[in-house]
Amino acid sequence: MDRNEIITMKSQFDAIAHYDDEAQIEFWYARELQEALGYTKWSNFIRVIDKAKDACETTTHAVSNHFADVGKMISIGKGATREVEDIKLTRYACYLIAQNGDPRKDEIAFAQSYFALQTRKQELIEDRINLLRRFEARERLSKSEALLSKNIYERGVDDRGFGRIRSAGDAALFGKTTAAMKEQLDVKKGRPLADFLPTLTIAAKNLATEMTNHNTEDKDLYGEASITQEHVGNNRAVRSMLAQRGIKPETLPPAEDIKKLERRVKSEEKKLAKGTGFKKPGKSDK
Repeated sequence: MDRNEIITMKSQFDAIAHYDDEAQIEFWYARELQEALGYTKWSNFIRVIDKAKDACETTTHAVSNHFADVGKMISIGKGATREVEDIKLTRYACYLIAQNGDPRKDEIAFAQSYFALQTRKQELIEDRINLLRRFEARERLSKSEALLSKNIYERGVDDRGFGRIRSAGDAALFGKTTAAMKEQLDVKKGRPLADFLPTLTIAAKNLATEMTNHNTEDKDLYGEASITQEHVGNNRAVRSMLAQRGIKPETLPPAEDIKKLERRVKSEEKKLAKGTGFKKPGKSDK
């Protein structure tokens, strides 16, 4: 998603925002949000809304405070109209819908950040989208490495062997050892290197790990030596690909501690839910 796409989407979401004078909050209509999020069928979108309502309940916030059923008159041609069901949604409700939407849609990725932020400044939206993408990349790498650990354990490699294989892969990708990279990026003892890498480098490590997983199974590799050779070769191949584009992974600056990022995202979610709702000021949200 480039800057022009973000600007276009921001304008679209801004245009469908409404204001509730009684509750003194912004709100969005589900029918209009459906279109903005790229859903063509109401029946599909209502399933996403139902998931969002379930998520709202688990946070102890009353669903009725964030999802208000309303009727809406629409034109059906030749001057005739009919009423259809619609839902008034708070910013928090819209955020929950985005969280439960199709993650493959660019509109969903944008909406998660747009509704999470109390301000609509474009720069903050862009920044948060980049942060979330890094977080998602880190999650994918964790899953790939967990699968690799499982695969090689079944092929005669213990936990220490897994550590040696992963370190050998790092040396092939960065041109220096894991310990050297940790020292360079000022990573505290006991913390994984990947928690401080930028999104591009995390994705590179994940690609090499996925290739190792695939070939370990496809070639039926066994033992630490053969799997190490495979993992090193894959990391060298990824490094070569990056080098062709003028990128040296060991020279990229460190990124924000992923744990701090996770805490910040969760904090934003709590703040988002606290100050919204179709209710009179002073009433409890529980």
